[in-house]
Amino acid sequence: MSAPYEATLAWAQAQDAADPLRSFRDEFLIPPHEGRDSHYFCGNSLGLQPRAVRPALSAELDYWGELGVEGHFKGRLPWMDYHEFVRDDLATVVGAQPTEVVAMNTLGVNLHLMMVSFYRPTPERHAILIEAGAFPTDRYAVESQIRFHGYDPTTALIELESDPSSGLISMEAIERVLTEHGSRIALVMLPGIQYRTGQAFDLAGITRLASRHGCMVGFDLAHAVGNMPLQLHDSGADFAIWCSYKYLNSGPGAVGGAFVHERHARTELPRFAGWWGHDKATRFQMGPEFIPTYGADGWQLSNPPILALTPLRVSLEIFRRAGMSRLRAKSLHITGYLEWLVKSQLHDVLQVVTPAEPERRGSQLSIRVLGGRERGRALFEYLMENGIIGDWREPDVIRISPAPLYNRYADCVAFAHTARQWASL
Repeated sequence: MSAPYEATLAWAQAQDAADPLRSFRDEFLIPPHEGRDSHYFCGNSLGLQPRAVRPALSAELDYWGELGVEGHFKGRLPWMDYHEFVRDDLATVVGAQPTEVVAMNTLGVNLHLMMVSFYRPTPERHAILIEAGAFPTDRYAVESQIRFHGYDPTTALIELESDPSSGLISMEAIERVLTEHGSRIALVMLPGIQYRTGQAFDLAGITRLASRHGCMVGFDLAHAVGNMPLQLHDSGADFAIWCSYKYLNSGPGAVGGAFVHERHARTELPRFAGWWGHDKATRFQMGPEFIPTYGADGWQLSNPPILALTPLRVSLEIFRRAGMSRLRAKSLHITGYLEWLVKSQLHDVLQVVTPAEPERRGSQLSIRVLGGRERGRALFEYLMENGIIGDWREPDVIRISPAPLYNRYADCVAFAHTARQWASL
């Protein structure tokens, strides 16, 4: 196959030297392996720690120690409004208006909070559409919501099957299911990127199809946020939720986020109310009536967790400086290079599951080892033993994700060399 790539370390190192984003790697702590940097391809599961996180956390601890409760009103970034300090950068990353996003809770909690408002089943329309093989967070949440409302998941949970040959889900398949079942579907709940295959979905296209049938639309962006440019406002989706510990590099169990389209900013839909979702202007009057803050902030329950939001603030500042367009450009090129290495150097060993079309994927390549699961596990363990850090997803997928903020082209060469070395044993 022809491509503007070469499989040599010298070529990869030349690409790294010419990379306009190369300096950002120095802003992250790279896990070591036998005295050298490991080749870390696991940002799709847990992003690396920005070096600036530790001093930023220390600063907040100092404010706590020096100011006590006055830290809510004093200091460089007063805690009272801390969630607002990430709002603009977060909106830029997901392609939303600032009032449409909020950093709060975790993905699973936010999904349930959103479904309280946007899954409003009736006897005629109470089904939820998800993809078959959905991540357990989504599957468990939607099934429990169906049961909570008194319906039976065996009939009310519709699972969108992938194509048997490719393992991917086409827009045609989505349209067929909506044509057949749309009149009884209350909510379409799909991922931005499918976690096992790495397939990216057309959010705007899905929203148009679902809206045509009167369905609410939500997206789980766990594997898409910080990975691909998103245009959530323009997509027209009703809501979206995400975590921040993958490509957003905000630490294990980091604060998640939610998007609520501006048309719902003053919604009459029910919600689970909390004090911090109350209108900011009158919040401290402690009145008995809940008056929601305009926009996504109105879904907050509690005051912001400062020490948990600090890593997100640091990471989003890095994203602001790098720019999503430049990150996407490198992601396309370096992921394309990794794919080329697999297909040109390892075609007799590995199969790429992720779509070949660049617009249908992010940084992640999902790879199967020819010969079955046991060979796949053997390769995965060999890679890990040799400092190539990816992750394994049952039943038989190795996920390798070159994150543009800190991965190098040389990392891709190391992966291909190590995989070939294993195949030669």
